[in-house]
Amino acid sequence: MAELTLKSVGKTYSGGVDAVSDVNIDIKDGEFIVLVGPSGCGKSTLLRMVAGLETVTRGDVMIGGRRVNDLDPAERDIAMVFQNYALYPHMSVRDNMAYGLKNRGESKAVIEERVAEASRMLELGPYLDRKPRALSGGQRQRVAMGRAIVRQPAAFLFDEPLSNLDAKLRVSMRMEIRKLQQRLGTTSLYVTHDQLEAMTLADRLVVLNGGRVEQIGAPLEVYRKPASTFVASFIGAPAMSLLDARIEGGRVLLEGHALAEVGNAPGPVTLGIRAEDLRIVETGGLPMKEDYVEELGAQRIVHGLVGGQVLAVVDTRDTPLTNELHVAVDPQRLHLFDTQSGRRIEKSLQRMAEPAQ
Repeated sequence: MAELTLKSVGKTYSGGVDAVSDVNIDIKDGEFIVLVGPSGCGKSTLLRMVAGLETVTRGDVMIGGRRVNDLDPAERDIAMVFQNYALYPHMSVRDNMAYGLKNRGESKAVIEERVAEASRMLELGPYLDRKPRALSGGQRQRVAMGRAIVRQPAAFLFDEPLSNLDAKLRVSMRMEIRKLQQRLGTTSLYVTHDQLEAMTLADRLVVLNGGRVEQIGAPLEVYRKPASTFVASFIGAPAMSLLDARIEGGRVLLEGHALAEVGNAPGPVTLGIRAEDLRIVETGGLPMKEDYVEELGAQRIVHGLVGGQVLAVVDTRDTPLTNELHVAVDPQRLHLFDTQSGRRIEKSLQRMAEPAQ
């Protein structure tokens, strides 16, 4: 196990295209870090630079205090789990798991011991003599994880390992990966575009956008205090509603309705409100016209219009909805962002304000 550090790491492809720009991350020994962001944000490129599968244009990659920029992947003491499993189809499960150890020249006794231990952890004992084609997707992914575990590396690297699995299996495999990592205590760097996967797995999230780090923090910290409108809209389901608002006379105004009193300077702002921080009430509150409803069973998501702007509300009641709704807003749960930069504005909320006249 080891610490993993990225110091001002960048990657520029021919033609001057920056895939990754000035990334700084300090990963503690035994920590589970998840790189999350939309397709094309640079997360897989960053992981591949750590693995040695992509050259580093600038900056330093450090594993266990050792600079590894110029080392081959085999010399970096890492193990990688891929999206497509990368198993040898002509080999049995046992031989797939043992392959890396045989290449390193480990003794037969060591190989048998480690393969047996990993197969017990992953419940692969009954499948050791099968070929990959005789396994389900979840079983193949466990074999890929077993192949990584037997190497006892300083760090695990996961490149969207659950993307090829169905929704139900992804949930169970997500739990297996987290429990396994906690049991082994191995430093782990995990890439996904799935924000739910990221929230449930990570000790800390690294949110990437356009090759740059938008925010680093514990999952709930990132969720509750997004650093930018990008993070606010990416982390959370449904996404945070982002609306054009103003601060006038010490009040936050949305379509002429005052939602809270603040100590911030006057001017335009982007107002962020999470759907679960709102509730539908019979009278008072913010007027909203129903647009459409998503029924999810235990709850429903009501999408409506405040003026010409879209607002989503999580509703857990079965009461009939009318076209004209009223929504209660908790001022302590509001988020303010700069309209130009999209960066978070720390606000000084004082009390719920009366509706503007």
